[in-house]
Amino acid sequence: MKEKKFEQGECVVYPAHGVGVVKGFEEQDIAGVKLRVMIISFDRDRMTVKLPINESTMAKVRKLCSRKEIQEAVDCLRSPTRVKKMMWSRRTQEYEAKINSGVPLSIAQVIRDLYRTTAQPEHSYSERQIYQEALDRLMKEYAAVEKIDEKEALAHLEKILAAA
Repeated sequence: MKEKKFEQGECVVYPAHGVGVVKGFEEQDIAGVKLRVMIISFDRDRMTVKLPINESTMAKVRKLCSRKEIQEAVDCLRSPTRVKKMMWSRRTQEYEAKINSGVPLSIAQVIRDLYRTTAQPEHSYSERQIYQEALDRLMKEYAAVEKIDEKEALAHLEKILAAA
């Protein structure tokens, strides 16, 4: 596996939590074993994660996507909804897997499929929760890639959805 190099102050994506900032690296003694850990701060959630620097955990952390990848996700929001005719519990599993993948295009597909206009029937509680989680994840990465405020990023994404 090619080793990923992260630097202090760099924005990274940890799919389980979204976009965070590398605050630093340190050695920790855990159960008599010295481990080197990467400290990632998720300021909006007021959370800090310390990940052991090893192949399995570093495979999950990635650098921000490119402008091209974020544009593909935005273009997906403009495409027609593709809701599959299957049980909601199965669709929920698929949506959560796409969100937890951390891939912007997959997250955009969830947003696109769960978006409702004011003329459409309202979401169930669980649909609203999944939709909001997906929108939040994409908005954070979109804001980081485009170097804009999160509120501005959210307004832009919602405008795209409304125009689709």
